[in-house]
Amino acid sequence: MGSRPFTMIAALVFFGVALVHVYRLFVQFQIVIGSHTIPMWWSYFGVVIPALLAILLLRENRAP
Repeated sequence: MGSRPFTMIAALVFFGVALVHVYRLFVQFQIVIGSHTIPMWWSYFGVVIPALLAILLLRENRAP
């Protein structure tokens, strides 16, 4: 691990968010905020975007 512990922590948080969205897609549970139901297709973005951010942060952490 490099000398950037915050970068590793942020990458793990983003990876965790992506995993929660993958779980939501498999289990098909609804998220309701007030009177609004969050569509299931939002979780596809919730997987791709945080996973890409996690990968980029991990690559940055490995850089010299």
